[in-house]
Amino acid sequence: MTDQAAPPTIVVPASADLSQPHKLTRGRRIAVWALILVASIIGLVSVLTIWVNRQMLNNDSFTKASAQLVRDPEIRSALSVYLVNQLYNNVDVSQQLENQLPSNLKPLAGPVAAGLRQPATDAVAFLLSQGRIQQIWINATQVAHEKLVNVLENKTGHGIDTGNGVVTVDLSQLVRELGTSLGLPASALAKLPANTGKFEVMRSDQLKAAQTGVQIIRYGSAFILILVLALYALAIYLAKGRRRETLRSVGWAFIVVGVIVLVIRTVGENYVVNALTDPAYHAPAHRVWLIETSILGELGRATVIYGVIAVLGAILAGPSHVAVSIRHWLAPMLRERPGISWGILGFVYLLVILWGPTHALRTLWGILFLGALLALGFELIRRQTIREFPDATFAHATERAKALGAKASAMRPKSKASPAEEIARLNDLHKSGALTDEEFAAAKARALA
Repeated sequence: MTDQAAPPTIVVPASADLSQPHKLTRGRRIAVWALILVASIIGLVSVLTIWVNRQMLNNDSFTKASAQLVRDPEIRSALSVYLVNQLYNNVDVSQQLENQLPSNLKPLAGPVAAGLRQPATDAVAFLLSQGRIQQIWINATQVAHEKLVNVLENKTGHGIDTGNGVVTVDLSQLVRELGTSLGLPASALAKLPANTGKFEVMRSDQLKAAQTGVQIIRYGSAFILILVLALYALAIYLAKGRRRETLRSVGWAFIVVGVIVLVIRTVGENYVVNALTDPAYHAPAHRVWLIETSILGELGRATVIYGVIAVLGAILAGPSHVAVSIRHWLAPMLRERPGISWGILGFVYLLVILWGPTHALRTLWGILFLGALLALGFELIRRQTIREFPDATFAHATERAKALGAKASAMRPKSKASPAEEIARLNDLHKSGALTDEEFAAAKARALA
């Protein structure tokens, strides 16, 4: 044991750029931070425009949201109250009952009509849980949404004139279906006013500013996103000598933007639900807000995830002891088995794509773009690792593991040895260089304990 060699240690070359970051001039440092700040502000706007484009202006997304709305118990309950109110406000239910009751029971028509209001509401709530009735709701909201988008995009010839058109949600068919289900005669339902079950969303002559905004969102959201990424890339490029630190700052900027988006969603909910809706409808309004802003929440979470990945990548490439140890452990594989390394990375990325935690990973452009960034980052770390540990091989790693195991075995006290014999053994290991001063002192203290 006295001639045991000391195990290999991790040595990072002093010339490594990432462990010895250069100082930026004051002007360049200001420029880098200004670019990150501007890109983050524009990025926040970009996230909001993408949400409007994907959820508010996309008919497929809107239709899916409508289906979620009518399948939500809280919203069905509120909708049933509205529909029953529409029936009672536009049909003299008491008179209809009086016409059908025998002469001696006609005085009971009024109390019976009032007493039927709540059971009717419950019955409507049940009917709204049925697939056929739900489809009527989905079709009605889908048509209204198509008209709304036509107005916002200033289109004509689609059933609405953007000069004096009115966008409404037409639930009149649903009101009639429910009236029939409740036993009201067809003659009474035929006399319903034309505006029964219809409520105005907005007028086209009030949408000049909205139309301009929608045009910008439709055609500018992709450009805004590209601009944001370009500004971040420019900031990293200008930070020569401190690009890893700048990448880490960009990652934190992504996290901050994502958190702000989630805060906006929460604050917006509080304002819309508390300030713009009747207290009796706070619960369903809360559900409506969550459904209609689901994509906004997804965008916020995705932005945070991308930021965390960027920060972790920057830390992995850094000079910390943990990062260097990880690179040293990976060095043999990255150096001697690059094909296997790339294969493992590709397999993991394929699993992430199949999972699809973000919208970008469910689109072709997003898969290709994020895959390219991942490949670039992996190759940079691989080359850095090879430069730092040019002699790292699997044989070297095996020898190091054996040396560490022998060292751990040597530091374990011999059960039958006296304290003096154990200290003598440790002293021999210390002199041979197998134990450092600190390790020798700690082992000696254990032997004397």
